[in-house]
Amino acid sequence: MKRRTFISQSAILLAGCVVANTVPVFGNNSWSYQYKNPDINLFSLFKTPGSIYHPFVRWWWNGDKVESQELIRELHLLKDAGIGGVEINPISFPSTGDDLGKKSLTWLSDEWIDMLLVVFAEAKKLDMTCDLIVGSGWPFGAETLKREERAQVVIIYAEKLEGPSVFETSQFNIFKTVDPGVTEPCPSRTFEIISLKLVPDPLNGLDQVIELSDKQNDEIISVEVPAGKYVLYALVKVDSFACVINGAPGAAGPILNHMDKVAVRKYLDHMSDTIQKKTGPLSNHLRAFFTDSMELEGCNWSDDLAEEFKKRRGYDIMPYLPFIMFKVGRLGSVVDEKYGAAKTPEFEEEIKRVRFDFELTKAEMLRERFTMTYLQWCRDQKVKSRAQAYGRGFFPLETSLGYDIPEGESWTTNWLKHRVGEEMPDDDYRRGRGYTMINKFVSSASHLSGKRVVSCEEMTNTYNVFNETLEFLKIGSDQSIMSGITHSIWHGFNYSPPDAPFPGWVQYGSYYNENSNWWPYFKYLNEYKARISSQLQNADMYADIALLPANYDMWGEIGVQTDPFPEKLNVPYTSLIWESINKNGGAADYITEIIIRDSEVKKGELCYGQRKYGTIFLVEVTSTTPETLSKLFDFVSTGGRVFCIEKFPEKSLGLINSKERDKEIQVWVEKLEKFPSRFILIQKPEDNCFLEWYKDVMTQYNIPHYLDIKKPDRFVMQNRYQSDDRNEIFFFANAHMHNSHRTKVTFPKEITGGRYGWVLDAETGNRFRISLNDGSFEMNLGPAESRIIVFNREKDGPDWNPVPVTGQKSKTLKGGWEVEMHHSREGWIKTINMGELKDLKSTDYVHFTGTAIYRYKTSFNGTKPTFLNLGKVWGVSEVFINEKSCGVKWYGNRIYNISEYLQTGSNTIEVRVITTMGNYMKTLVDNKTAQKFTVLGSKDQPLQSMGLIGPVTLY
Repeated sequence: MKRRTFISQSAILLAGCVVANTVPVFGNNSWSYQYKNPDINLFSLFKTPGSIYHPFVRWWWNGDKVESQELIRELHLLKDAGIGGVEINPISFPSTGDDLGKKSLTWLSDEWIDMLLVVFAEAKKLDMTCDLIVGSGWPFGAETLKREERAQVVIIYAEKLEGPSVFETSQFNIFKTVDPGVTEPCPSRTFEIISLKLVPDPLNGLDQVIELSDKQNDEIISVEVPAGKYVLYALVKVDSFACVINGAPGAAGPILNHMDKVAVRKYLDHMSDTIQKKTGPLSNHLRAFFTDSMELEGCNWSDDLAEEFKKRRGYDIMPYLPFIMFKVGRLGSVVDEKYGAAKTPEFEEEIKRVRFDFELTKAEMLRERFTMTYLQWCRDQKVKSRAQAYGRGFFPLETSLGYDIPEGESWTTNWLKHRVGEEMPDDDYRRGRGYTMINKFVSSASHLSGKRVVSCEEMTNTYNVFNETLEFLKIGSDQSIMSGITHSIWHGFNYSPPDAPFPGWVQYGSYYNENSNWWPYFKYLNEYKARISSQLQNADMYADIALLPANYDMWGEIGVQTDPFPEKLNVPYTSLIWESINKNGGAADYITEIIIRDSEVKKGELCYGQRKYGTIFLVEVTSTTPETLSKLFDFVSTGGRVFCIEKFPEKSLGLINSKERDKEIQVWVEKLEKFPSRFILIQKPEDNCFLEWYKDVMTQYNIPHYLDIKKPDRFVMQNRYQSDDRNEIFFFANAHMHNSHRTKVTFPKEITGGRYGWVLDAETGNRFRISLNDGSFEMNLGPAESRIIVFNREKDGPDWNPVPVTGQKSKTLKGGWEVEMHHSREGWIKTINMGELKDLKSTDYVHFTGTAIYRYKTSFNGTKPTFLNLGKVWGVSEVFINEKSCGVKWYGNRIYNISEYLQTGSNTIEVRVITTMGNYMKTLVDNKTAQKFTVLGSKDQPLQSMGLIGPVTLY
């Protein structure tokens, strides 16, 4: 399908909100597959996935204290652990580390570039891929930026007063009060009052504002306050207000002004030109340039923003600006929505419209001046662009459209705060989820633009360092897949020489380190991930339902939020809608007003690229554009269906011509209501049980879904992918760490017709034929277990015989356990007799770390059992029968087929359990790094369970 580009449109983005010549361009609007190859043998890839499919790591060059031989050693260490590539990421030196007197190399210095060349050369030898972060830390900047190239912010000061009186303050007091609460304040920041006003409280319009501009430059500001309640507003511009967070030397100075196109391109060119003078074309060495999440610390201003606003929106922002702003803190997050004067309902409505216009203008300027500049720079270097294209002020979906490798992120932080693997409630979209809310926006943009590689800053960890397990990493990473991720970048691997005092240089992140107890087993997780990625990166995720979130309402009501961790959402349950669709056997993408505008309607389907949606949900959308409803009318009138949750759209966006455009909204809604079977108002569930609610809605309205899941469960999710050779690929996962789930899943004939079903084992690379009963399959997922089911035209192969959880002649191994404790750090070995298996947390060995070896002797004279089920295990387990290894299990049910290892007569069963390190780290009171991540402040971790809990059974 030939697509018009955004730039070719001469009309408007959001009529009444956008003035000519400001039409957003989000990237190539044509559909372009990544790695499209219909002749590719997916099963061959699955058996032995190439390194490009293996997870990468964010490789922190701590303090840029890097040396060539250590870089080479660490690359080999990563390769042996199953890592396929590195994201080179210079960062500040950890605050608790001992740098051993090693020299910091300056970013872009000859010595630093020499280290890049060392890595490039060794990575090629090892068949590993390199990405390179732009700058250092986030957001990028440098000590060498000129003042006019640095980021700016405007902040309000509001003082409640009561008259008649005379109020006196100083510029010093105002500046001290508004001094931005940023992570890294810039010591050379300067302040300027650009607006000073006195207003009654409450305020009902601009005509009540008393201008005090003649006093804004006074060192001592004296204000005569009339009788009654008033508020003094000062609008303060802070220049060079913040520095790079965790920047390494040479790239640790003031933040770059991302709204200054010339400054952005100058910064980028300086980086690439300087490096390429020594390396030659970076396209010979790098896959992608990377940009971390756009945490711009609340940057909301440039010298020409007011001029641009007037050009784009058609009116002056300055009279309104103090009243649309909130009191903010770190990263620009709102800390007081009620700050300043109260506003009458009429004026509050006006302010919301202006606030939307302001946020839209900022988003456009960031897109034009940063995003498009960055993408063009990457193209000029012939290096791919990879980015977390979100933050505060960016279009949450559209900004990802143009990137070659859009990226989201998942967090292990939620393990302690939000109980990943143990909770999945409907009253809080964060609890139990490893993925962040932004992932669905990023993956939807990827699907809309035909991208198959969707990367993820995987399992970001700042709160449970030293207590992460491979099982937990799998659960969170499987959840990322459900949000649309196909490529993992573990967060992260610290550059740390072997002679650094234990536990080494730890900036943050999960403890991916050779000193980690589970490091020798890390390769099992990486091979599992690689096999899944080999399939998903060569297929397209299916979705035929679209969700329109009420983001523009949010912009007007509470302003843009800091993605992926918004401090507040106007419709907090939005992500629960796509989750409920997924858990009931369907799939959905997010769309936006811009996507709707640039789609085509064909026979009741909304078509963008090769995406086709026959059902659209409007999730409490109050405000939209007449153009959006016009397109939806075409969609509905030709057979599509729109479900409006809680309300029909009521009003338009933006200030200019709002009354006329509100009437247009009402007219379009009235037209749509003439199709009551296809423009449908539904209510959200009163009890917040979205899973059950959606199943009822789906049944009542016969909403399409490609799977019939008899017993949907909050912890069980699925994705459907379609490959170029018409394979149907399904990925199922149970996110519960303790419970199994069994249900019947029925596949439609459009999927099974002429195809045969297979289970692909992502641990071994093997596959097995499955038989369906009238299209149905009994899905039994153990704790933390996942399953890949593929339908293709291949017929012959071994049948699938899943390992049974229980069986006949079951025998529980009670009493008589001998446990040999091997402490991994202190080197001691102690042996204890454990009558009954119990959690090491509840024994004298609560602070143990290392390998606990459990031994049990038993005899068989007749029929020998086939299976050994260890029951609950906290840690990685490896079983030996009569000194022969039966294999490693690192998640879920720990069931071993031991039939070939048992002998008649006496047998010794040995279970080795590799524990976590956190409980031990809490005891290291003189170790600053250990205390920082396990004891101090908000990172005070609870004691963790460890060891073999059982019950251990033979059957």
